[in-house]
Amino acid sequence: MRPLTTDVLRALLDDAEPPCVSLYQPTIRTHPERQQNAIRYRNLLRSMERSLTDKYPARAVRPLLERFQALAEDNAFWTSRTEGLAILASPARFDVFDLQRSVPERVVVADSFHLKPLLRVVQSADRYHMLGLTRGAVKLYEGNRDVVDEVELEGVPATIEEALGTEHTERSESFWSVGPFHGRKGGIAIHMGSGQRKDDVGIDAERFFRAVDRAILERYSRPSGLPLLLVGLPENLAVFREVTRNPQVMDVAIEVDPDSLTREELRTRAWREIEPFYLGRLEELTDRYRLERSRGLGGDDLEEIARAAVAGRVDTLLVEAERFVPGRIDPDTGDVAEGDDSATDDLLDDLAETVLRMKGEAIVVPAERMPSDTGAAAIYRF
Repeated sequence: MRPLTTDVLRALLDDAEPPCVSLYQPTIRTHPERQQNAIRYRNLLRSMERSLTDKYPARAVRPLLERFQALAEDNAFWTSRTEGLAILASPARFDVFDLQRSVPERVVVADSFHLKPLLRVVQSADRYHMLGLTRGAVKLYEGNRDVVDEVELEGVPATIEEALGTEHTERSESFWSVGPFHGRKGGIAIHMGSGQRKDDVGIDAERFFRAVDRAILERYSRPSGLPLLLVGLPENLAVFREVTRNPQVMDVAIEVDPDSLTREELRTRAWREIEPFYLGRLEELTDRYRLERSRGLGGDDLEEIARAAVAGRVDTLLVEAERFVPGRIDPDTGDVAEGDDSATDDLLDDLAETVLRMKGEAIVVPAERMPSDTGAAAIYRF
């Protein structure tokens, strides 16, 4: 999975050279149903081609269509899908994102990218990272309430050999086991050489975890801001907690060998720990909105929010998930132009994008947790 962060969204906002194509498609993981993915994609391409040729000259359209068509013919690509697919393309970029939740099927051709479905993914409060720890290797996962997937690590040592190289203590034929399973599945075999002390292994593990901690913080936790749930045997968790400097590491953990659980078992155990954190964050956001509104620093009138967003006054914006309000914002004045239900422009999408551009925070909230009925609720800076 390619990480999707607020910084990635800001880059998409900054690169808005038209034509900008935003393609969203729900996809299926399982066989044989996943064979439908490529068929639905080709149907979307026909709709996209009509929109492009209606709005833009052929010289601008042809290179984009060629890249989309090449993906349609990539059989390997279609054999490994998640719950959703997003493709954002312009003359300067072609970005493909696998999404862990389904998205409404839609193609938007405009002068800027349609980002609300990605905002829902990035800013949803149920997302988390999970770090599986053994003394010889680590794995990073990203998940939400419904699914968990392994993240392909970049710039992070996945094994102790990658982290320590030739400085790693040599292995020999003898070993001793630690952990509550003592040699059964889930235990850890630590190899001992001539003259080697048990402490040597502990020192190696500490150095390994320290290197992992630095890389995870810089590459994943800091850019995403996601809580990091640890999974591992108690002795490994204890070593990691001694060396970590990552403020996203949660106090709770799953005390089990991560390799002893299936992916679904990992998801179930993780959500049991994450759900209270998720519900608490939603309650904190709505309570804060109500408090600031009582002080005159909050509101849910969409036109008022639009003017405040353009002026850089919105600190935090809550946007209702799955809600569509036709219309758009004038980027200079903040005036709202209303649309009809057939319009491709979403006023809530414009609001979220504008707040993001002005370094505010946009958070997509389930409808039942929204503190307003207009589709948006803003907390103002002043």
